[in-house]
Amino acid sequence: MSTVRDLVITRDIAVPRDKLYRCWTEPELIKQWFAPKPWTTPHAETDVRAGGASLVVMRGPDGQEFPNHGVYLEVVPNERIVATDAYTHAWEPSAKPFMTVILMFEDLGGGKTRYTARARHWTEADRETHEKMGFTEGRGLCTSQLAELAATL
Repeated sequence: MSTVRDLVITRDIAVPRDKLYRCWTEPELIKQWFAPKPWTTPHAETDVRAGGASLVVMRGPDGQEFPNHGVYLEVVPNERIVATDAYTHAWEPSAKPFMTVILMFEDLGGGKTRYTARARHWTEADRETHEKMGFTEGRGLCTSQLAELAATL
């Protein structure tokens, strides 16, 4: 179900879903693809379970860092990850909730996966802000980087 507050990227990727899932859950892999180049991801922490916290830090070309704190709401290995920035860790509310991320890894057979990344925002204004930040282009580039890395595993 899609809403007016969603931004969605769906792509069929010629990689088994377990490899894409690993790229989303293993810190050393996250650091290799998460930020759109020339940005980098110098730090990633994951506790991949419902209630577990995550921290992914993106660094811009100017050296400024952007920490992204979140909590996993649902984890179904190799199938689905739901996480939100509404909490920072241990169910501690964040200062400004922005979105919930819903990742789906659908097995298409033959080593192919339908990958869907849905950013569900708290408000339409938040969705518009995320669009203006370059969601489509930036996350599209990151999805390509994700696919390229997963193909090497």
